[in-house]
Amino acid sequence: MKLSQLFTKTVRENPKDETSVNAQLLERGGFIYKNSAGIYSYLPLGWRVMQKIADIIREEMNTIGGQEMLMQAMVEKKYLDTTRRWDVPVGFEIRGKNEEKANFVLGWTHEEVLTEIVARFISSYRDLPFAAYQIQTKFRNEPRAKSGILRGREFIMKDLYSFHTTEGDMFRYYEEVKGAYHKIFHRIGLKAIYTVAAGGNFTVSNTHEFQVISPIGEDIIFVCAKCEYAENSEVSKLKSGAGCPKCGAKLTKEKSIEIGNIFPLGTKYSDSFNFRFTDEKGEKKLVVMGSYGIGVSRIMGTVVEIHHDDKGIIWPETITPYRAQLIALKGGETEANKIYSQLTREKIDVLYDDRADKTAGEKFSDADLIGCPIRLVVSKKTLAQNCAELKKRNENETKLVNIDSLRSFLLG
Repeated sequence: MKLSQLFTKTVRENPKDETSVNAQLLERGGFIYKNSAGIYSYLPLGWRVMQKIADIIREEMNTIGGQEMLMQAMVEKKYLDTTRRWDVPVGFEIRGKNEEKANFVLGWTHEEVLTEIVARFISSYRDLPFAAYQIQTKFRNEPRAKSGILRGREFIMKDLYSFHTTEGDMFRYYEEVKGAYHKIFHRIGLKAIYTVAAGGNFTVSNTHEFQVISPIGEDIIFVCAKCEYAENSEVSKLKSGAGCPKCGAKLTKEKSIEIGNIFPLGTKYSDSFNFRFTDEKGEKKLVVMGSYGIGVSRIMGTVVEIHHDDKGIIWPETITPYRAQLIALKGGETEANKIYSQLTREKIDVLYDDRADKTAGEKFSDADLIGCPIRLVVSKKTLAQNCAELKKRNENETKLVNIDSLRSFLLG
């Protein structure tokens, strides 16, 4: 992509109504656009990041047997009435212009919907276990929409649901999902801590969250530095400085951002929908369920909170919008055009700053703000040595790389 053709522009000043780092840098860099409180549009650069996050999630969900699907955004009242969750205040009710009462809500969760769908097709123990997931926009009437895309009224989420013959088999899969989640977060560049948490409106038992320590976090966790056992303060009876129940080391109190969660639903939803299967003995039994969520858009915001400096974003290579940002300076335009064409043919993602009306300083500043892992500069000076100047975003040093070696260097 050529920057001269990208319809978004960078902004020098922080948006006046945003205090969080993720909102400031993502808006300034042209990744997101704030439409309303807690509601954002994802612009071309931001959508590329979101797609790469989603692709990593898909790979790991598919590896553990998840089947991707897509459910509706409008959830009819009958579904939530069945589990007595229609009156949960988190939902946005929908009614037509000529209707006095709402009969739909914008989907904030899909346990009920998928339970009814699956009950149509599953009847025998031979059909179980299985899991299905979606990556979809969710809507929640968040009264405290703040912190950019960390807490919004509209956000993108991956929700996985599993169905089992026994609680033991559900917890076996629960551990598989736990492992897959750790792989996802590691690939994305986040250190996530597995944390005991409450169930909220989803289940009656304790659940588990994946928390990233950050000063902007709204959750408080007690975590052991030695074995990483952690509990959310909402359910914990522990205190900072107390001994860890697993290894005895001291616990510390930390602020954190929740980026994922897993819920052992048991028979809560299958009981409401009378969703049963026939076992080996011909007896009817309730299906046991689990639910597993990841905040896709929240991950993007969390990455920016963790990976940035005073100049801008520092994207991990796995989710960067572009592998490199190529900059043409005076005397290097013709060669930079050739390099861009070659790298594009080789399917190497390059953001090319070909703008003729920007100074070198402005181009460097934008490259730091946008945060691609590698900056390549082509100028009359570098071409005198048949080279491009290369600088990694997370390093201060620059070096010259022979133009003929750029492809292999970027692929490496």
